[in-house]
Amino acid sequence: MFNTILETERLILRPFTMDDVAASYAMNLDVEVTRYTHDGGMKTMAEMERTIRENVLGDYERNGFGRFAMVSKASSEFIGFAGLKYLPEHDLVDVGYRLCRDLWGQGLATEAGRAALEFGFGPLRLERIHGFVLPENKASVRVLEKLGLHFETEFMEEGLLAHRYVVERQGK
Repeated sequence: MFNTILETERLILRPFTMDDVAASYAMNLDVEVTRYTHDGGMKTMAEMERTIRENVLGDYERNGFGRFAMVSKASSEFIGFAGLKYLPEHDLVDVGYRLCRDLWGQGLATEAGRAALEFGFGPLRLERIHGFVLPENKASVRVLEKLGLHFETEFMEEGLLAHRYVVERQGK
């Protein structure tokens, strides 16, 4: 059972539960939040429930880690997600984040991403962590760069030009 909790100055990053379905669904209804995610958001609450159960909780079981639910310390409310995800189709670990739009521009994605990287390079002992981004998503590119990731390559995926960034563990 994955039970890791990460804490930052303003955030608690904790494992998802099925209690996060409604808040996750509401966040993903915002077309601006899902504009660059290439998943189109969730169409139904049942789809969100299935995604959390099979993908997120499934990642915890399969890989021993996965994305964290992001909770604001100030409000104790779900505000997004952040964390690591093993991508078997690329055979690598990706750092990712998604945040409710009214909280953009406050450095929360960077704060959460930094905690996720520390978890990956610390307890998980990963050597490399990647980040995928559509190049037109300038805000996400800035977050990856602030986290210390650098451009590695561009590639086509499902007809879209994407960029892959990477950071390596220091002091190997």
